[in-house]
Amino acid sequence: MPRSVFPPDSCVVAEVVPSPNHGERKDERQPDMILLHYTGMPDANAALERLTSRLSQVSSHYLVFEDGRIVQLVQESRRAWHAGTSVWAGEGDINSCSIGIEIANPGHDFGYPNFPARQIAAVTALCRSILTRHSITPERVLAHSDVAPGRKQDPGEKFPWRTLHDSGIGHWVKPAPISESGPLLTLGDRGEGVTALQNSLRAYGYGLAATGTYDSETHDVVAAFQRHFRPQRVDGLADASTCRTLHDLLAQRGRPRNIAARAKAFALLAAS
Repeated sequence: MPRSVFPPDSCVVAEVVPSPNHGERKDERQPDMILLHYTGMPDANAALERLTSRLSQVSSHYLVFEDGRIVQLVQESRRAWHAGTSVWAGEGDINSCSIGIEIANPGHDFGYPNFPARQIAAVTALCRSILTRHSITPERVLAHSDVAPGRKQDPGEKFPWRTLHDSGIGHWVKPAPISESGPLLTLGDRGEGVTALQNSLRAYGYGLAATGTYDSETHDVVAAFQRHFRPQRVDGLADASTCRTLHDLLAQRGRPRNIAARAKAFALLAAS
């Protein structure tokens, strides 16, 4: 049977190409997150085919081509299948609370080119349109790598989060300068400084237990944080720049009663 074409949710959509891969949002949830991906395939049309193939069992709400063309695949009211196994702020069913946007880019496995300006302008317009229909706070405009740091790198360190923030989309602070004096915390480290780092990352939303050991999971989460908020160097090492940037993000959005605790956490990190 032919798939029924639905009216687009946004005036910035150029075409509707329905995907069969969607379902009901759990507990009739309304979207309160935007999740950005890259397609990770050399050809955008092949990515569109995959996102609309019943056999693939994957989809997103939107696909943004390199030239800025926006195609809608799933209605915003429906649960698209784009996040996979993922966690944010203690919640595991990210598909039920999010709107997924795939951005055509070959990704790290195929050369990872820069995102064209026209494409980013289209992503910005689409996000602004979504924000007019849904209550989404800045810190819930996220990368796939934020919610699945052990599995995903997209949309990656070349994605211009600051450009979106300058248009009123997402959370951002100026990254603290990188010092060449060496990392503060790295794989195998243990102690209060590691616990403070893990607690701070968890307070921001990352799915990370405070074990007090800088393990591979902590390394992956730090790398995901860097890809989004300190993209100048992505190495998974908690240097002073990474820790200060995390502290500043938490302080900017945090309740006043939490600022002293976060300052103490950063002091522990700096002393490590």
